[in-house]
Amino acid sequence: MAFDSIFKPDLFAGQTIIVTGGGSGIGRCTAHELAALGAHVLLVGRKSEKLKKVAAEIIADGGKASWQACDIRDEEAVTQLVGQLIKDHGPIHGLVNNAGGQYPAPLASINQKGFETVLRTNLVGGFLMAREVFNQSMSQHGGSIVNMLADMWGGMPGMGHSGAARSGMDNLTKTAAVEWGYAGVRVNAVAPGWIASSGMDTYEGAFKALIPTLREHVPLKRIGTESEVSAAIVFLLSPAAAFISGSTLRIDGAASLGSRAWPLHKAQHSASFNGFHRAGLPDVLKGED
Repeated sequence: MAFDSIFKPDLFAGQTIIVTGGGSGIGRCTAHELAALGAHVLLVGRKSEKLKKVAAEIIADGGKASWQACDIRDEEAVTQLVGQLIKDHGPIHGLVNNAGGQYPAPLASINQKGFETVLRTNLVGGFLMAREVFNQSMSQHGGSIVNMLADMWGGMPGMGHSGAARSGMDNLTKTAAVEWGYAGVRVNAVAPGWIASSGMDTYEGAFKALIPTLREHVPLKRIGTESEVSAAIVFLLSPAAAFISGSTLRIDGAASLGSRAWPLHKAQHSASFNGFHRAGLPDVLKGED
């Protein structure tokens, strides 16, 4: 079995691409697809065990992958990490700023430490990675950066810390696209909606009970797949997107559009795409149609 990508097999041959948060979920899927398309994927995250496992999967599938544990919220650690990756693997051609995390909580109960931790994880860390990759490598030869956002367009009730961080990353994406365009560096973002990923199994309580019902609030009447996000990231990294920069691509089945006043009809012809041969359904969705 191999990743069933719609892109040509040698699309990223000879390129080195960093994927942060590559040890699970969308990051893992994206790393697999990039490797299947010829890239040498550099997996970055906090947990060595997860990174090592994904790298082994990619190598077993015939791809190239290396890994390095790092807390991307630590400025000095990020500077050293990027320098070491360049020393070991050469120029960085692409960066997928996927690492992130949050927890459900109303604003009134989020303390300063919790708020700042989520911002550092979802915004500051991505900024540090992008800055160092640009300064140490891409400023000299060009490249492409894809940042990870979320469906926060109507606010993010229950996860206001994450919404603030993701909104900030949207603006940071636009700013970086303008400032770094002269060097041939494109900066874009993807904003997934509800995606059937392992991250869904990290939630508990009321939010966990809500997850199986989310599809009813999507015009396409389903939850997205990791492959559908990965394909969008691959496109933005590819030469086909050579004149796209400063854009955020929503991958949410139109869930962020419309209003509650417009009724959503039953699903009829909504087909999904899943090219990831190692994908697994989150436990919270098992047993659902």
